[in-house]
Amino acid sequence: MLCLLTLVLGGFAGWAHARAAALDGDPARQNTALTDLARTSEIKGQTGRAVAALFSYDHADPAAFDRAARTLLTGKAVEQHAALLGEAAERADAQKAVITTTVTDSAVERIDGDRARVLVYADQSSVSTAGGDAEKDEAGDEGVYAGAMFAVDVVHRDGRWLVSSLDTFGR
Repeated sequence: MLCLLTLVLGGFAGWAHARAAALDGDPARQNTALTDLARTSEIKGQTGRAVAALFSYDHADPAAFDRAARTLLTGKAVEQHAALLGEAAERADAQKAVITTTVTDSAVERIDGDRARVLVYADQSSVSTAGGDAEKDEAGDEGVYAGAMFAVDVVHRDGRWLVSSLDTFGR
């Protein structure tokens, strides 16, 4: 009887060890977004500020837009940002518009070492600051408000998180 009990417990120990080893390889266990709340909060904060700066434009201060692109983007995000917002910035200049982006919520989908993916929800408004009603009508803009949802990949460099890729989910 003791021999049978030893075999059963030994078999259970082997099975439990195999299950525990399988869980260590589970990608969810390697995703520190689920376990490192301080780092997740840091990423959300820096990404939110970066998105607000990168997707906002003021015709009176175009240098701020260029500075944000130069300091907050890296890799393929540089070209993606130019393709997404280059024309919008030109239109904003012509219409004397101010585009304001406010991140309303975000979620860190995953953190893998010095890389992370963040889902972003934002509100955008565009308002013409052209002088009179005739100029506003000519600009064709009395104010536009819209919501946006997209993902950004960020990479940690020199103590801060830089946007390395923009994903508009095929839009």
